[in-house]
Order: sequence, then structure tokens, then C-alpha cells
Amino acid sequence: MVKLQDKLRFRDDFPPVSTEEWEEKIQEDLKGADYNKKLIWRPLGGFAVRPYYRAEDLKEIRHLDIRPAEFPWVRGKTDRDNSWFVRQDVDARSNLEKANKEALNVLNCGVDSIGFLLDGETKFNRQQFEELLDNICIQVIELNFRAGHASQHVLDLLREKIEEESIEKDEIKGSVDYNPLGCLNKYGNFCETAGQEFPEIQELVEKGDDIPGFSVLAVDAAWIHNAGANIVQELAFALAMGNEYLAYLTDQGVSVDVAARNIHFKFGVGPSYFLEIAKFRAARMLWAKVVEAYGPSEVNSTQMKIHAETSFWNQTVYDPYVNMIRDTTEAMSASLGGADSISVTPYDSPFEEPTDFARRIARNTQIILKEEAHFDRVVDPAGGAYYIEELTQSIAEHSWKLFQEIENEGGYIEAFRKRIIQEKIGETANKRNMNIAMRKEVLVGINLYPNSQEVLDGKYDESFMWLESHKKDHAVAEPIKPYRGAEEMEELRLKTDKMKGRRPKVFMLTIGDKKMRRARAQFSADFFAAGGFEILDHIGFQSVDEGVQAALEKKPEIVVVCSSDQEYPEVAPAIYDRLKYTSIIVVAGYPKDSIEMLRQKGLRHFIHIKSNLVESLKTFQQLLGIK
Repeated sequence: MVKLQDKLRFRDDFPPVSTEEWEEKIQEDLKGADYNKKLIWRPLGGFAVRPYYRAEDLKEIRHLDIRPAEFPWVRGKTDRDNSWFVRQDVDARSNLEKANKEALNVLNCGVDSIGFLLDGETKFNRQQFEELLDNICIQVIELNFRAGHASQHVLDLLREKIEEESIEKDEIKGSVDYNPLGCLNKYGNFCETAGQEFPEIQELVEKGDDIPGFSVLAVDAAWIHNAGANIVQELAFALAMGNEYLAYLTDQGVSVDVAARNIHFKFGVGPSYFLEIAKFRAARMLWAKVVEAYGPSEVNSTQMKIHAETSFWNQTVYDPYVNMIRDTTEAMSASLGGADSISVTPYDSPFEEPTDFARRIARNTQIILKEEAHFDRVVDPAGGAYYIEELTQSIAEHSWKLFQEIENEGGYIEAFRKRIIQEKIGETANKRNMNIAMRKEVLVGINLYPNSQEVLDGKYDESFMWLESHKKDHAVAEPIKPYRGAEEMEELRLKTDKMKGRRPKVFMLTIGDKKMRRARAQFSADFFAAGGFEILDHIGFQSVDEGVQAALEKKPEIVVVCSSDQEYPEVAPAIYDRLKYTSIIVVAGYPKDSIEMLRQKGLRHFIHIKSNLVESLKTFQQLLGIK
């Protein structure tokens, strides 16, 4: 009997291919095209990503010998599994009884982490605290409070409950999120003064010291993420904020072990799937490096506590169900990257208070990742992947460099006062805005593949379009303002939706070469649908006369001529002469060999892949009197 291993000779049948051979084949396939422009991706973090990686590329990466549950935790804090807490926030600012019922309901639906949103200025009593936690077994869930200036009061009430009910402190897991630097980011100044807020940090840390699974200081990097920052900036500024807390506390005599244990980080999760996985791995490694510099007595003190929150920046009002898909891939990145807890942003958050349906879909997204995809069962699933290991190293190196720049400026607060933080984020946000306008960064349903039939109804409330951010009196600098990348496009489209009567019609006059007219008609339909225009498409006309007659019957405000560059010199002027008094004539493409001649014939409008979508649509709106 012939054994399988005797029949399969992999080394003989599939000999190794050298990097040189790969590169030769790639150059052959490129046919003279620029390798760097075609195949090298340069994310906004400042590093380059190659089209493929091999084992030889990882020789300089030092963390590859690190195992799970080993310092600096790049492969995770445990070697047992990859589990995380499924978190859902509950608004408890107005009705504690209602909040308690909602919390119990979501706990029965698979959630094991609750985030109570509390009024940071109101201190409620022990009876009210018990009402909020009625029938909730706090030993078996993660319990979090967003309480602002009431954080110390909430911690006092929690300690009383633990002592009176003889609960083991080691069983309690969760956080309060006292966050003075978050106030600085949000308002441009501290909510009180740094002299008042930072001493409270020390009191909180000392009070919570004997509850090892409960942390009291928050570093909110998600705010920076949602302001349009790139991955490197989000991570570097998070490290800088965390180090600001560490430096203050250790200067006050608090041990670095106690200080570091009480700091937890909240990161946003964007759409760059593999980059986000690498970001969380790099974050653990760099924070361990920061804490190590303070000389902790316990190696576990260098572990980073990470809560991940799916992005608000890339959520959209139009075609909102696509937000569910964005949430899914982002939650996958966070789980595979090793986040300790995750919350999924409900798909309707940009335009209404989330419905029960949206909140159910949000939590079930994570539950599917656990119960059906089993993402929680494999330790460091990304470990050893050449691509992700290289990304981890690149993100770590560039983030560490930026972190050191901030430290050289005197730390996060000083860099904020000098507007260094805001300028760096603003520069990236402006690049991303331009990329959206040029369709280099895609938001499906907004600047690519928009639903031309969709019109926002009367339920739409513009007040939900922006996250709250206000400049305080006597601000030391401009605040960091979160926004959504789709906002400018959506505001533009909303103007068209609000027109009285019918929306302007855009007629695709397709003629000539079948392949080119179809491609350009699809491009043009997406282009104008992104501005809310009604699209009238056609499979193709046999002659200019036939196309012109059909256009006259439909009475469109805009006619787009869709053909090939070779045919434009003949058909475009003929169409323009027949329709110039009834419609705006647009040529799809940029026929460089004949464009001057076409302009001399009176054609003024050309749309193509290098057109600025936002500016072009604004121009057409102005021509049509849309204000």
C-alpha cells in the first residue's frame, strides 16, 4: 500500500520561489508601469505597505520571539483564549429605574459588560445607586460608569456596596472614566483647572487601589480617532495622555504599579481591517515600554487595558444599513487584535437616538463573532502572519517616534497648548476630506455606489450629525472636534433633497462604443447620484438624433454625453448644439487629444476620475439654483 506522504513530494513538486523570481514576474506583469505607484500603499500614518511579505522580511522584528501572556504583551495578556467583554452602554442620566430594566434586558441577551452613562454633575444617594443596580450580579459582569466629576462619588457608593454585601473585591471588574485630558480635548480647557482636577486623580487611584480589576482613569483616544486622525496619531497621542497621568501620579508618590493598573484606554476602530488589528498589538507593546521606564515591581503592571469602540467617523446618514457592515469588520479587527472589551456603535447613531432594533443588531454583531465564528477561542489569531507582524512593527515605530516628539514638547498638555496636537490631526483630517472628495477614500453609499432612489424623509434631524464639542471660555487652545467623514457630502446632497417639487434630472446620453459608453454612464450615474440628482440611464442610442429626441422628451436639467474619446469630437458638439438651450451638457471623461477643440465648440463641463466630487456637485447645484 502506497502511503500518502510517499505520493506527495511537496519539495519536488512545488520548489521554493525566490524573491528575485517573484519580483521579475511582477515587473513583467506591470509592463513598464511604476512599481511604487501601482503596488506600494502609503496609509496616512507615514509608512509604506508592500504588496507582499516573506519570512526574510521579518528578520529585524524583535517581538517575534514573544509568546502570548509574555511581556510586552504584543501577542495578548493570556495564553488561554482570546475572549473579550461584549459591552453595551445604557443611558442612566434621567431615569434610573428605566436604565436598570434596560441593563437587565441586554444582560439577558448576551451582553456581559454594561456602561452606565451618568450625569457627571449630579450625585445620587445610596438608595438610587441600589435602584440602578437592582438584581444585577456585579460579580459576574464588567461594570463601567461614565460619571465625569461624579466619578469619585460613584466609586464611594460602589465600595460601600461591596463591603455591605461582603463581595470579594477580586471579583469586581470594570471602570469609572475620570478623564481630565478628555475635557481638555473636548472644550479646549480643563473642566475645572488642572490644579483642581489632577489631585482628584490621586484620590481616585488611592481609593480604588484595593479593587484590582477596577480602573478609574480613562484615556479617550476614540475622540481623536473620530476627529479624523490616522492610526499612528491615535496611538501616539493615547500614549502621551497615559504618560501624562503616570508622570503626575508618580511625582505625587503613587507607585507606578498602582498608577498603571488604574489607567484604561478607549480606542476607535476604523475600516482598515489589518491595520487596526496591528494597531492593538502595537498599542500593548508600546504601553508596556512606557510603564517599564518607570520601574514597576510587577510585570503585570505594564499590561494595557483596552476598550474598543467601532468608528463614528465613517458612519453615514444615507444608506445607513451599510453602517452594520462597517461595524462588523471593525468589531472583527478589535477582537482579533485582542481588545479587552468592545462596544459596537448602533447603525442609526448619526441621525437618531438608537432604536431597540439598532441596539440589538449592534450587540448581536459581537455575539456572532463569539458564538458562531469562535473568534474568542484562538490566542492571537494574527500572530506569525508576515503582513500583520510587519504592520505591527511599522505602526509601533512611527507611533513611538511621534510620541517622543510630543514628550520633547513637554508632554501632551504643553503640546495641546501649542496647538501641535490639533494641527497634526487637522492636517490628516483635511487630507482625508480631500480623499473622500476625490473618491480615493471610499464611503459606500456616499461617494461611491449611492442609492439614487433614496431621499431623506421628514424624520431626519440635523442635530444628530455632529458630536458635541464646544470651546470653553478662557480656553487655552482650540478643542479637538469630532466629525463624520460623510458630513460635507451629506449636507450637499441634503440641499438637493430639500428642493421643492422634483429633484433635478440627469440624463445619460449613451452612444457609440458599447464598452466605453456603459462604463462612463455608470461612473456618471454614481457621480450625480452622490449629489441627490435623479438619474435617467439608457442602454444606448443608435444615433445622435435618437439620443437628442429622447433627452428632449425627458426634459432633464443635465445631459451627460457618454461615449469614447475617439468619438467625442463628432458626437459631443452635435449634441451640445441641439440641447444647449434646454440642458447643461456634460462630457463623461477627459479626452485630452480633443478637449481644447471641444471647449472651443462651447462644451465647458467634463467629469472624470480626477474631478473633485464635492466641488463639481456644488458647481452644478449653483448652476441649477439649488441653495
